[in-house]
Amino acid sequence: MRVLIIAAAIVLSGCSSLNPMSWFTPYQMDIPQGNYVTQDAVAKLKPGMTHKQVQFLLGTPLLTDAFHGNRWDYKYRLVRAGKPAEDKLLTVYFEGDAMTRVEGEALPAERAILPADASAPAQATKAQ
Repeated sequence: MRVLIIAAAIVLSGCSSLNPMSWFTPYQMDIPQGNYVTQDAVAKLKPGMTHKQVQFLLGTPLLTDAFHGNRWDYKYRLVRAGKPAEDKLLTVYFEGDAMTRVEGEALPAERAILPADASAPAQATKAQ
């Protein structure tokens, strides 16, 4: 009888759903890596901008290819609970010192940006 109980315990301990050690997992923090480039920043890019102007708007690129000096890659990856949640790549192309085009995906802004006319506080007018 004891042998049967021990054998059952060994067999059941191999099952992950019945193993109490798999019920508790350690906390895994979110790990953002790369450049967080928003759609608002990409919307400000205009063809003909210089390297310095693009770098001012988007930041230093994560990848600069030695074989393709006319291309900057802005890579962003977010890992949540040990699994990739977001993976974005934005590529900016140059001819000489002038930007020609942008390809790829940008991330949404973290908070909504107000339109230009909404920057001043609203003032109520009283009819006298």
